Amino acid sequence: MTSASSDSKKTDVGSYFISNYPPYSQWTTDQLPEVRSALESVSPLKTPLGLYLHIPFCRKRCKFCYFKVFTDVKAAEVQRYVDALCSEISLVSQLPVMGDRPFRFVYFGGGTPSFLSPKQLTKLADQLRKHITWDGAEEVTFECEPGTLSETKVKTLRNELGVTRLSLGVENFSDDLLELNGRAHLSKEVHKSWKWIEEADFPNVNIDLISGMVGESWDNWRENVVKTLELSPESVTIYQMELPFNTVFSKDILGNQTESKVADWETKRAWVDYAFEQFKDAGYSVSSAYTVVKDPQKVNFSYRDNLWKGADLLATGIASFGHANGVHYQNLADLTQYLTAIEEGQQLPLGRGFVPSDHQRLVREMILLLKRGYLDASYFREKFGVEIKDLFAEQWNDIVKNDNATIEGDSIRLTSKGLLSVDGLLSAFFEPQFQGVRYT
Repeated sequence: MTSASSDSKKTDVGSYFISNYPPYSQWTTDQLPEVRSALESVSPLKTPLGLYLHIPFCRKRCKFCYFKVFTDVKAAEVQRYVDALCSEISLVSQLPVMGDRPFRFVYFGGGTPSFLSPKQLTKLADQLRKHITWDGAEEVTFECEPGTLSETKVKTLRNELGVTRLSLGVENFSDDLLELNGRAHLSKEVHKSWKWIEEADFPNVNIDLISGMVGESWDNWRENVVKTLELSPESVTIYQMELPFNTVFSKDILGNQTESKVADWETKRAWVDYAFEQFKDAGYSVSSAYTVVKDPQKVNFSYRDNLWKGADLLATGIASFGHANGVHYQNLADLTQYLTAIEEGQQLPLGRGFVPSDHQRLVREMILLLKRGYLDASYFREKFGVEIKDLFAEQWNDIVKNDNATIEGDSIRLTSKGLLSVDGLLSAFFEPQFQGVRYT
């Protein structure tokens, strides 16, 4: 299953959110020689460069989580991983693809990066700076789980790591829902950490919410919006709950043949639509199908904006995804293999890759940029020499006919309906061999 149908009502097991093209399931070890060649080649200086660091540890695995994470780990195991990550950064820093390009954006993701202690974070920053610098980066993002934060840790993130965008995984303010969905934190920890976050004066603080968690209701959703507005973060990201194959909820549905307890897509989109309207009334602007920002002149999302326009991203850490010199790659997803490759082999822990064609690079950039809610055909004419309105005339006609977009001249703009269901529209642009295949 590539993605949920745009008019499908039930939230079935399968991937819905699209973050890349071609689908990850098509990436193979056979294409690693081309990946290595790309990494060993100099990249044009004009191509923006980013760095992703994966911290795969969590206090608890959420029942809807599909990322590579580990729980119940000892301090020594965490430190071994951090040391390996730093060694990998050392290897990456010597790659010709990196050259003299500065990092435009850096992203600490997980897992739960804030799982690390202040001492571990300081050591990580010190070790990383022996090989690289991100002092000139326009954005350094760090994902946090509220219950892992302390005043000291928040100060360390701001002062030692230079974090400019802190993303707080609130998801929901109801303790009952948080517990039901397997979250490690409770609402009191959100409010406790918020005081430290405000005092640290991060340029951008983002709050993550999830529309349609198990147990969600209209009353609860309205309360979530109210409580988020009370905190008044610079940006808010709202994801619609999905059920990829490797989540606890999905395994229960597939193994025990239970019914999905996640709200249907129509309801989830109605909740996001309601939230967007409330945030707009409070002065926020819609930045994408998932994000509102308080001040578009002050806040952007460099990681997203650059990646969607084809930037290079050097991926580090277990199972992380990268893009460089036109190729895609993923690191080894097995922890032992990842550690062995670095500790014993002194080599990049590459797991699989994909070398896209020019057409596939065009499709990838087009569908990702469409998530903003609009496209400018002249951009693709100048960058790819392609008239996207003509090349995909049949798809655009269907999208317009179904009231998901309007087209005037070079401007393609999604309607509110289209924006809320954008991920369900994107597979229409996939090549025939990728239609209907599993996404991950």
